Amino acid sequence: MADKRDYYEVLGVSKDADDAALKKAYRQLAKKYHPDVNPGDKEAEAKFKEATEAYAILSDPEKRKLYDQYGHAAFDPASGGAGGGAGFDGFDFSGFSGFGGSSGMGDIFGDIFGDLFGGGGARASRNPSAPSRGANLRARVHISFMEAITGCKKELDITLKEECKTCKGSGVKPGSSKETCSKCGGSGQISYTQKTMLGIMRNVQACPDCGGTGEIIKEKCTSCRGTGYTSSKQRISVDIPAGIDDGQSIRIRGKGEPGRNGGERGDLLVEVMVSAHNVFERDGMNIYSLHNITFPQAVLGGEVRIPTVHGDVLYNVKPGTQTNTRIRLKGKGVPSIQNPNTRGDHYVTLIVEVPTRLSNDAKEALKEYDYLAGNSLNSPEDPGEKKGKKKKSLKERMKESLDL
Repeated sequence: MADKRDYYEVLGVSKDADDAALKKAYRQLAKKYHPDVNPGDKEAEAKFKEATEAYAILSDPEKRKLYDQYGHAAFDPASGGAGGGAGFDGFDFSGFSGFGGSSGMGDIFGDIFGDLFGGGGARASRNPSAPSRGANLRARVHISFMEAITGCKKELDITLKEECKTCKGSGVKPGSSKETCSKCGGSGQISYTQKTMLGIMRNVQACPDCGGTGEIIKEKCTSCRGTGYTSSKQRISVDIPAGIDDGQSIRIRGKGEPGRNGGERGDLLVEVMVSAHNVFERDGMNIYSLHNITFPQAVLGGEVRIPTVHGDVLYNVKPGTQTNTRIRLKGKGVPSIQNPNTRGDHYVTLIVEVPTRLSNDAKEALKEYDYLAGNSLNSPEDPGEKKGKKKKSLKERMKESLDL
């Protein structure tokens, strides 16, 4: 028993937790770790069993009282505890859809399966004629980076099930009728008991013969082969809002699988895949890009034209701008899905271009600039005086620069 965790710790509740808190905690863990949600995941299955064992003990007032007094030893046959049988790990969880008894676990699993699979869980199996919501369908659409910014409309071709016109959704051949399932007696479920360390446990599952409907179709409709539905391809228009991001989904109501016994249809969930852009990058509602400026623009400043997702913007570069300087273009980012009038910002990193090809005159002019700016090239004389040129006075140079 030393390797077993405390049941309260397993459920993440305090020792004075009431029934509602226990049920809520267990329901969250069961939804997270149920084997149907995590197929093949042994660790998740083990955590599911651990949580179920903890809830089975703590939700029963008598067993909880024993556990609070004696701990795990209260249910260890080797310690003379009240439990017996093969142990909790011997319980079959793979087909688990609910426990009997007063613990309320059947209700919990009815809620869980309804959330996970669009209805029809344990509760639906107890009442085969009850309406159940249809399952959701999933599809994927690809759009460009700019379409995600501005919004667009796309069309999808999907296969949808519709009620069979021949049998009106019953699945029965016209002129015949359904028969009550002999295996489950029309209840849609079968149950069996198993002796465990916690006592006698009752496992309830859908009837394998009728699939939980409580009825058997002897003569199936030839149009739908007894399913009650026919499939057809349909073209659906999808309105993609401006500002949608890669991986987000759009819900289209009533375009999923049809419900049973008059239940509503499920929904169509369209996942949007946004392609990358060769200039812009996105992070949430903000846009990031690089923009090259010339050396004279960086030194002297001036107006430059910067592309954004909303068109070109004129920006005044400050004199002496250094490379990798980041500027902010407010409101030039991605619009909010909730409010298109609200936009993020566009951050531009300015890169000073270093020319790789210069004419001789340009090289001489650059050397002259360097000589006047501090002579970092260590020129022995003013490059402007080469080739027999007379050195000009400072006054003459000022006149030339001012065109006087």
